[in-house]
Amino acid sequence: MLKPTDDRDHPLARRFDAFVRDPAFPCVGAKSALAKGQIRIVVGRDMRSAWDDLRIYPNLLDLAWTYASEPSLFHSLAVVFEEDSGLDEEGFERCLWERLESLTQKDDFHGQMADPRVSADPGDPHFSLSFGGEAFFVVGLHPRASRPARRFERPALIFNLHDQFEQLRASGVYDKMRSTILARDVALAGDVNPMLARHGTMSEARQYSGRAVGSDWVCPFSGRSGVPAPRDFLTGRGD
Repeated sequence: MLKPTDDRDHPLARRFDAFVRDPAFPCVGAKSALAKGQIRIVVGRDMRSAWDDLRIYPNLLDLAWTYASEPSLFHSLAVVFEEDSGLDEEGFERCLWERLESLTQKDDFHGQMADPRVSADPGDPHFSLSFGGEAFFVVGLHPRASRPARRFERPALIFNLHDQFEQLRASGVYDKMRSTILARDVALAGDVNPMLARHGTMSEARQYSGRAVGSDWVCPFSGRSGVPAPRDFLTGRGD
């Protein structure tokens, strides 16, 4: 049975910690998660390879199930890869969706259904990825990102629980936090990120990689089979 891991003491994980803590980094939600010790970190080898997918997936399941049992704000999973791999923005986007496709296939195989509160169709304005029955929004980081806030020294995938955004909306905090992040991002980059949009107005899949894409962009993601397995032997938990 594979168990969740936490590589926060790895040198690359410590550098990611410093990246988020930098005063110029705009995402105050990530800063809050880090300050609370609620960013789990997995260090992988190479984003171009499926080598670490079986290490990443149990961490997604554990985060989803832990959150479902006791929902609270500012929990994330950061997967950072040791190899730079030299990817440009299009190459990074391609690898990002390869990893997300692979992880989604594992979720399917182990009997986990999509979160019914969101759409599993990447073309739907209400789309989100799902792992362990919880919806996730993904933020990609890499050295050659056009947006400074996405420009970490190594490729990285940050998985954020979608329900946390709903909690913030329900509490009336979301709009203020969003405005703060947007203002800080403009201060860092000099302009507004053209890919930002509210959930439900267009598919969030367009935002995951950080690359600016046109209206004709098609998400390279085939979706879920929706067919549950009889038992999740990876974690020992039934469906």
